[in-house]
Amino acid sequence: MASVFWDSQGIIMVDYLEQGKTITGDHYALLLVKLRYAIKDKRRGKLRNGVLLLHDNASSHSSRVAVASAKQCGFELLPHPFYLPDLAPSDFYLFPKLKENIRGQVFDSEDDVMSAVDTRLHDQDRVFYKHGLKQLEKRWLKCIDVYDDYVEK
Repeated sequence: MASVFWDSQGIIMVDYLEQGKTITGDHYALLLVKLRYAIKDKRRGKLRNGVLLLHDNASSHSSRVAVASAKQCGFELLPHPFYLPDLAPSDFYLFPKLKENIRGQVFDSEDDVMSAVDTRLHDQDRVFYKHGLKQLEKRWLKCIDVYDDYVEK
């Protein structure tokens, strides 16, 4: 399983979870600290300007330890209605595009899969990531218009 953190400029951080493991609140809290350092390294000045963090309501994301970690990192958490794939950019944009590219390929190992995913994610230009966030804005407004009802699939 992969956790991908991105902004309009592209990938900031990708983290792979060992097969058979589950993302816990503690694990996610550590990812947020790693994300803060990755932002500091890759997006100079961004922390000063503020970071908005949108994640879904998975128990690992909404756990006390994860929320405390996000706040300690200085991230502003955007509210996310109960699970709506319409508002998870990785679900409606990033991963479907990734699947299109690697569908049908046979990999010899997990390392080969991770390498293919990394290559595909890092080969995208800024327009790709900016477009994904623009789609989020449209979906967010649509969701507000229908009072959190399911938007589209």
